[in-house]
Amino acid sequence: MSQNNLKEKIRKKTAKVAVIGLGYVGLPLALEFCKAGYTVFGVEISRKKLKQLAAGDSYVLNVPGRDIVKYCKSGQLKLSSSFEVIKDADTVSIAVPTPLRKTKDPDISYIVSAVESCRPYLHKNMLIVLESTTYPGTTRELIAHEIEQLGFKIGRDLHIAFSPERVDPGNQFYDTKNTPKVIGGITPKCTQMAKLLYEQVIDQIIPVGSTEEAEMVKLLENTFRAVNIGLVNELTLMCDRMGIDIWNIIDAAATKPFGFMPFYPGPGLGGHCIPLDPVYLSWKAKTYNFYNRFIELASDINGNMPRFTVNKLARILNKRKKTINGSKILLLGITYKSNVNDLRESPGLEIYEMLKEEGAKVSYHDPYAPSFTDAQGRSVNSLKLSASVLKTADCVVVVTAHDQYDLKLILQNARLILDTRNQFKALKSKKIVKL
Repeated sequence: MSQNNLKEKIRKKTAKVAVIGLGYVGLPLALEFCKAGYTVFGVEISRKKLKQLAAGDSYVLNVPGRDIVKYCKSGQLKLSSSFEVIKDADTVSIAVPTPLRKTKDPDISYIVSAVESCRPYLHKNMLIVLESTTYPGTTRELIAHEIEQLGFKIGRDLHIAFSPERVDPGNQFYDTKNTPKVIGGITPKCTQMAKLLYEQVIDQIIPVGSTEEAEMVKLLENTFRAVNIGLVNELTLMCDRMGIDIWNIIDAAATKPFGFMPFYPGPGLGGHCIPLDPVYLSWKAKTYNFYNRFIELASDINGNMPRFTVNKLARILNKRKKTINGSKILLLGITYKSNVNDLRESPGLEIYEMLKEEGAKVSYHDPYAPSFTDAQGRSVNSLKLSASVLKTADCVVVVTAHDQYDLKLILQNARLILDTRNQFKALKSKKIVKL
């Protein structure tokens, strides 16, 4: 009867939904549930974020602050730093970070902490869905087994599933609602319950056979991208030695209407997904005495692109009888990808630190990141882009290709440009050196 009860609540939208972790994944998801008519408990342990949200200050680009204010005022969105609200929730979606430790081992402490914090408030007739990217087996090992210890029967008293987030920050077309969502439960009934919930707010649901299958889907998606980016980055290193323009090669190959998908080189990988997720898979595979050589090779190549960028900069300065030491270097963009304010794992930060270590006088301009904290804990502010700022730089390095750049201003006033993102595309100028 409890299972039918929960289904009825979900269908009638009287179920109360809890979202744990109001970051790039959790906040948009919480808003989608609000838009569909559900009451949502937004649980976030960062009091700074809660203050921002309460003031209508959204730190996620595709979530308007006015929507947060609207649903908070109506009472549909209830923000809290306390997990006690879970006792009144019917469903719980966990969207907490899953970074890597310095040793490159998965850091699942945020998931463990979230589950531990929920434990006292769990009850029958409930659905729990993990959305945080992680290795296959996490949902069963860290959530299902723990909850079974409390005496709940999974698939009868309480339902558990995994549904990987598929957020693409800055994407102007695909968002939480229109991106197909993969769901796999501990039991078939768990899958059905999670499917029922998410199909109320998301256009297309893709059920799979288990939580492990759903966990693997996310890792395959990002490993596919990481390996192919690693391939094109390796070809970039080769073409650099051969004096061949890799961008022209990719553009020509992309005209083939079948059997080829273009990937592009860059100064390194950033964001939460592509640099980290394949490492989760590789780590888990080793527990089965299996070694993912493609993943480890791609990680090595991609991880060395920031240093290649700095080395190339040293070479082009050397041709002009300059050294990095003492040169004024202006970085255009510090975020990890175009048109977003996300600094996670950004290669720009690594390039900044490498240049500082080499004695360069480094500054940056980024319309999406007014400041960041460097490795020494100091705040570094973005410069306003002007003709004088460009003219005083010995070299301008395009690290991130934002649409907001005034390319005409840059081209007219920069003395030298190292373009790592093909921002200037087909433009030919003696000032421009491509990666």
